[in-house]
Amino acid sequence: MLSTRIIASKIATPTVTTRRCLSSSKPSILAGDSGPLATHAYHTMSTVLMGATPLYFLLPSGGFVDKAFGSFLAVTIAGHSWVGMNYVITDYVPKFFSKSWVGPARIVNAGVGVVTLLGLGAIAFNDQGGLKGCLAALWKKKKD
Repeated sequence: MLSTRIIASKIATPTVTTRRCLSSSKPSILAGDSGPLATHAYHTMSTVLMGATPLYFLLPSGGFVDKAFGSFLAVTIAGHSWVGMNYVITDYVPKFFSKSWVGPARIVNAGVGVVTLLGLGAIAFNDQGGLKGCLAALWKKKKD
């Protein structure tokens, strides 16, 4: 009876605690995956994108609503990819390279996030149909 309780207590208690922050200092602004606020924001952006993307494609093209919704999607997609890639950097860069490569990888990721935001923002504000027009152009046949 006593051995059963000891085995049950060892099974029920967690043995390893993992932390996302690799250093004991305050996390950098580039560490988009550190803390409960970042996790909550990431999950909120996932949920918003899941509902807003189909809604955007159902709205009529052109006009203020199309540009506003397109720019909202651009910001949300860029933020979602930036935080998500920070999770990948935290998990895999120390495994395959070194902990010293985490900082430079985060800087590159921030640059990619800014380029993504600027690119999607420019597409959202163009006069060729915004994000919908860009995606529709992928399936249009080229004129000879």
